[in-house]
Amino acid sequence: MTKQPPTTNALPDAGKIAAALKQAKAKLREARERQSEPLAVVSVGCRFPGSASSAAYWRLLQSKAIGIVPTPVDRWDADVYSADEAKQPGKITSALAGFLDRVDTFDPQFFGISSREAASLDPQHRLLFEVAWETLEQAAINPDRLRGKRAGVFVGLCSNDYLHLLCERDQQQIDAYLGTGNAHSSAAGRLSYFLDWRGPAIAVDTACSSSLTAIHYAAQSIRAGECDLALAGGVNLMLTPELSINLSQASMLSPLGVSRAFCRGGDGFVRGEGCGLVLLKRLSHAVADGDRVLCVLRGTAVNQDGRSNGLTAPNGPAQQAVIRQALAASGLQPEAIDYVEAHGTGTELGDPTEMGALAGVFAKDRAQPLRVGTAKTNIGHLEGAAGVAGFIKTCLSLYHEELPPHPLLEPESDGPNGPSPHIDWTQPIEVPTERTPW
Repeated sequence: MTKQPPTTNALPDAGKIAAALKQAKAKLREARERQSEPLAVVSVGCRFPGSASSAAYWRLLQSKAIGIVPTPVDRWDADVYSADEAKQPGKITSALAGFLDRVDTFDPQFFGISSREAASLDPQHRLLFEVAWETLEQAAINPDRLRGKRAGVFVGLCSNDYLHLLCERDQQQIDAYLGTGNAHSSAAGRLSYFLDWRGPAIAVDTACSSSLTAIHYAAQSIRAGECDLALAGGVNLMLTPELSINLSQASMLSPLGVSRAFCRGGDGFVRGEGCGLVLLKRLSHAVADGDRVLCVLRGTAVNQDGRSNGLTAPNGPAQQAVIRQALAASGLQPEAIDYVEAHGTGTELGDPTEMGALAGVFAKDRAQPLRVGTAKTNIGHLEGAAGVAGFIKTCLSLYHEELPPHPLLEPESDGPNGPSPHIDWTQPIEVPTERTPW
C-alpha cells in the first residue's frame, strides 16, 4: 500500500491577495468614473420657428426676435376656428403660433424611402430625418463610418396629428405603411434602420418634458455602456386644429398669442413646432477623436410629483427635488450655477411656481444673482420638442460665452410687459434683457 503525503491547507500568498484587491478596487473606481464621466455635446441641429438652422436660431435669440406667426392656410382655416369669447366650443383662442415653413416637402429617395411609403410617413418623422442628417453633418461625421456601431437614437414626441388626418379617409385607402409611418416607436427605429445603428432606438412621451427625458436616457445609456454615442432630442408639428381647441377649452393658451414669460401680463402659452437634436458622446472619447465640444453635460435627473394639486398643475417641491437630484448627479453645488433655462410658460401659476423653486435651491449664499430665461417667448412652446429647444439655446450660449436677451420683459414697467407681481424679485434672481457676457 502506497503511503499518501499529508494534505495541507496552505494560505494564498499575501502578495497575490493584495494585488487582486488592488485590481478589484481599480475596476470599481473605473466603473464609478464611467457612470459619472461628463458627456460632450459635439453637435446640434434644429428647425425652429423663425430659424431654419442652429446658426439662425442663435441670431434670432441674440436679436430678441420672435418667430410667432398667423396660422398658415395649408394647416387649417384660422377664420373658421377663430374664437369670439373665451372657451368658445370648437374654437381656438388665438390664430398665432410658432409655425415652420414647408413641412410638406421631403426627399424620400435620399433616405431610402419609396414615394408610396413616404405618403403615409408622419411629417414629424420626415423632419426628424432631415435634422438628424444635419446634426451629423455639423459634427463633420460621415454616416457611413458609423454603420454597425453601437449608436443610439432617443426621440421625444407626443402628438400624432398626421395619423388623425390619414384616418379621416375612407378605410379602403389604408395601406401597408400607415402603422410604421405613424407609430412613435418608428420615429426612432426607422432612423436607426437607415443609419444602420445597433444601439437603443427609443421613443419617449412624457408630454412637455419628452425631449429632455430623451436626453436624460441617452446620457444614461452611454454611461451604462449600451451605446458609444447617441442622437437625442424631440420633434413636434401642428397639423390639425383639435389639440389647439382642447388647450383653448382648458384656458392654457394666450388669447393674444404672446408668451409673456415672467411678465405681469402673462396669460398663457403660445404653441410652437420644430425639431431639435443633439449628438452626445463621452467627453474623453470626444477629446480623443478631436471633436468640437460645444458644451459638457455633467448630470441629469427625472422625477414626478405624484398625487399633487392637479394632473397638469406645477409643483414647487417636486421641481426643487429634481434640481437637487441633477446637482447631485453633476457633483456641483448650487452656487456654481450661473444660468437656468426655465420652462417659462408665461402663465400666472407656472412662472411664479418655477421661480420660487429656483429660489429655494439657488438663492442661498450667492455672490452673483442666478440668471433665468426661456426660449418659449421667442419661439413658443414646442411641446414634445420644448426641452431640447431650451437645451440647444443653453449649449449655444455656453459655446458663444453669451446669454441672449429675454424678449418683452421691461423691468421698470408697470404695464403688461413689466415684472410679474407674483414673483419674489427680492431674491437673487434676474432675467437678462440685454446681451450679457458669460
